Amino acid sequence: MKQIALFLVFCLACALGLSAGAGDGLNPAKLLQPPTDSWPTYNGDYSGRRFSTLTKINDANIKSLSLAWVYSINSASDPFGGVLKATPLVVNGIMYFTVPDKVWAIDARTGREIWNYTWTSKGGIHLGNRGVGIYENWLYFETPDCHLVSLNINDGTKRWSKQVCDLDQMYYASVAPVVIKNHVIVGVSGDDLDIPGYLESRDPETGDLQWRWMTVPKPGEPGSETWPNAEAMEHGGGMTWVPSTYDPELNMLFVGTGNPQPVIAGKGREGSNLFTESIVALDVNTGKLVWHFQPSPHDTHDWDAVQTPVLIDGEIDGQPRKLVAQASRNGWFFVLDRKTGKNYTSSEFVKTNWAKGVDAKGQPIPNPAKEPQTDGALVSPNQGGAVNWPPPSFSPQTGLFYVNATRAFSIYYIFDEDEKPEGWGGNDQGGWAESMLQALDYKTGKIKWSHKWESSGVRSGVLSTAGNLVFTGDPADNLVALNAATGQPLWHANLGTAVSNGPITYELDGLQYLVVGAGDRLFAFVMNSN
Repeated sequence: MKQIALFLVFCLACALGLSAGAGDGLNPAKLLQPPTDSWPTYNGDYSGRRFSTLTKINDANIKSLSLAWVYSINSASDPFGGVLKATPLVVNGIMYFTVPDKVWAIDARTGREIWNYTWTSKGGIHLGNRGVGIYENWLYFETPDCHLVSLNINDGTKRWSKQVCDLDQMYYASVAPVVIKNHVIVGVSGDDLDIPGYLESRDPETGDLQWRWMTVPKPGEPGSETWPNAEAMEHGGGMTWVPSTYDPELNMLFVGTGNPQPVIAGKGREGSNLFTESIVALDVNTGKLVWHFQPSPHDTHDWDAVQTPVLIDGEIDGQPRKLVAQASRNGWFFVLDRKTGKNYTSSEFVKTNWAKGVDAKGQPIPNPAKEPQTDGALVSPNQGGAVNWPPPSFSPQTGLFYVNATRAFSIYYIFDEDEKPEGWGGNDQGGWAESMLQALDYKTGKIKWSHKWESSGVRSGVLSTAGNLVFTGDPADNLVALNAATGQPLWHANLGTAVSNGPITYELDGLQYLVVGAGDRLFAFVMNSN
């Protein structure tokens, strides 16, 4: 009997150990470290690198990777269905993820559901949701009907909700909040018709507004000289629908902004249209602009420059530099000084035809012949872009920047030739495309290796690890692992539908897990052998 009692006590201790952390909050120090036993923010840490120092899954044993569990949001009677575009967060052994209006908490070891929360929606555009942010014991997510919602991380009960945009003006909210000290950074999306974009900081305890930075200036403010008039600025666009990155030493927030409006017909907004289509650095305490760089001046092709600004601590010309890099939707790769915005590298990561060269700042110079035309203009890339929203990765180990890219051609037409066009005013149609995973040398912008996919249309994020691996999805519904140094394919698993977010990895109880979303399911793989 004594042995049985001791065994029961042992089992209880194990059970408590497995559930430990469910009632614990996020240690803020985790946000400043490369992710290991957690994945506490959208990109793993503030840098945007999506790089893991874990090595139990590596290029030597990748073929032994096995399926641990699968979680289907439809199997949990989710009324919305949807595609998992969210990056799951993992804190203290619990995983948190979203689709529009819905949040789940599941056991990161087993996939067992712990709680779920449903927001009662008043409408909005339900294209997707990119995940949650976490601050101590509180969780935050945005809703399509323009609210920031805070939940108790332990049981999913609602604390408060705050309106962050106006549904009646056709805004919606989909971005994963990023928590920096006592700031919850939230962005907005729009219908690409007639509204300006902005970025906000909210108080994590109350949800109250701390500051708002408008992506389009007002008359007389810096940048207003790049617009023809106040009316154009008032309706200028520039949405902020992908999470930002952060340098704690500089206390700077880095974010990419979206396209100007009207989207295709640019006649009524002559000029470069700052601060749309820009990489900007903001003071995180005040929201004040520190510097800007514009990948696509006066964009008329819907090439949002919202792609993740990735922070790199490296060297240029033999000198140590604090850098920020972006593979932009327009097909160009940029490396900048993240303290000043000075350009070091401007290069194409796919072949394009819309720019005549670069100016003294390193910004591409648009070719007027590639503006949308009434009889059409053949342009590369197409409206979907050389890359879209799925996140890239950077490995400090290889010095390579990894991005899923598409080279595509499309014919751009303009429909509205009025002096003050409205809406889109045009579109693109048809065209040839090919997709590949590109590995770029950040020092030169040159392609170190390229892995071409068998078909086009890949929309998967990327993860790199110290195990000399790069993980991503291909157009044939596979999760793929490649050698990070050479691009050689090493392993794949067919998921039945395309990878729809960026893979993550974490280690619990000595086991390294790899998790990715595909359609309405999360797949977790594990390396059981050392």
